[in-house]
Amino acid sequence: MKFFQKILLAPAVAGLFSPIAANASEANLKGVTHYSESGIQINLDSFKPLSTKNPLLAGGEGMNHNHSDSSDFDSDSFSSTTTASFSSNWAIGAVEGLTAEEKVGVAWDYQIDLTTSFTGNDSLDVSLDAGSGSLSELDLNGNGSGLIVDGIGYTTTLGERLTVFFGDTMDGSTLYNTACVYGGQTNALDDCGNLNSALALGFGTTAGASFDLGSGFTAALGYEGEGNSSKGILTDEGRDAFGGQLAFSNDTFGVSVTWANIENADLAGSTVSTGLNAYYTPEIANFPSISVGFENNHDDTASSDTDESSHYFVGIQFDEFGDGTFGAALGSKDAYKENSDAEVMYEAYYSYNYADGMTITPIVYVKENAADNVDDETGIILKTTFSF
Repeated sequence: MKFFQKILLAPAVAGLFSPIAANASEANLKGVTHYSESGIQINLDSFKPLSTKNPLLAGGEGMNHNHSDSSDFDSDSFSSTTTASFSSNWAIGAVEGLTAEEKVGVAWDYQIDLTTSFTGNDSLDVSLDAGSGSLSELDLNGNGSGLIVDGIGYTTTLGERLTVFFGDTMDGSTLYNTACVYGGQTNALDDCGNLNSALALGFGTTAGASFDLGSGFTAALGYEGEGNSSKGILTDEGRDAFGGQLAFSNDTFGVSVTWANIENADLAGSTVSTGLNAYYTPEIANFPSISVGFENNHDDTASSDTDESSHYFVGIQFDEFGDGTFGAALGSKDAYKENSDAEVMYEAYYSYNYADGMTITPIVYVKENAADNVDDETGIILKTTFSF
C-alpha cells in the first residue's frame, strides 16, 4: 500500500476503535469485582461450548448407532463411565551379597490404570506402566522409561453369579480369590507361596471365568496361551496353561485350593501345580492377620527323584500399627526339590501413611544362598509410593 493511501486510511481505523474504547471505559469494575468474589466456580472448561451429544452412560443412555454423529463428542474429555488412577514408586537402597546392587542404587516406576464401563455390568481395563533402575527384588514395573501397555482385558457378568474375562498380558488368575491378606513387598514373597498355580506366566492371551456359589464360596477357571504370536493357542507349537480354583472367604478367615497344568518350555511335557492357601484375621485389637501358603509341583518329564518340588510361605500383618501397616514373612525363595533343603527368604516392612496418597515404606530382607562361595543377600531399601 502506498504511503498516501495509508494516511487516508488512518482516520477510518481510529473511528472504528473509538466506540470500543468508550464502551470499555464504561465497564462496571465494581460489578466485576463482586462477581469474582461470589461463590461461582470458574475454570478453563467454563468457556468451552457444551457438546450436543451426551457421553455414554452406565445404562447405555446416549448410545447412537448413527456413526456420522460421532464427531459431536468432546474429543478431549473422558466419557462419564471412564475412571483413571495413577501411581508411582520411588526407591533407594542397596543389597549386600549381590554384586550388581551392592552400591546404593535407585529405582522408580509409573502406572496408569484406565477402566471404562459400557453396560454398567462390565469393564474394559487397560494398564500402562514404565519403570527403570536397580533393586531387582522389589515388585516394581521394569519396562524402561517408555510407557507400554502392560495389560488389557474385558470383563463382564453373565447373569447374577457368572463373571468372564479375556485379554492380553494379564494373569490367568485374574478372577481368582486366593486366600491371602499379606501385602508382600518382594518378588519372592508377594505371591503368598502360590508361585506357579497362580498362572502369572506372561504367555500373552488370557481368559477366565468365576462363579459365585453363595455363602462365601467361589469357583474360578483360568487360561494362558501364546495366541498373540504366530504359535497360536491350543497348538503343538505354543505353550498353554490352564487351571482352576475353589475358595471360601469371609471377614475372619479364608481358604483356597488352586490347581494348574503348565506346559514345559521344551513342550515335551507339563508340570502340575497344586497350591493351598489360608488366612485368619482375628477380631482382636492389636493382633495381626496370619497368611500361609504351600504349593506342590510335579514335572511329568523329570526323573522320579527330581520330579517333585515344593514352595511355602508364612506371613503376619498388623493393619493398624501406629499410622501405618507392619508386616513380616518368611518362605522359600523358589521351589525346592524333594530331596534338598529350601533356600529361605525373610522380609519385614513398615508402610507409613505420610500424607493422603503418599506412603513411605522401609524394607529389610535376607535371602539365603546355599551354593558354595555365594553370600546370602541382605537388602535395605526405602520406598515411597504416590497414589493419585
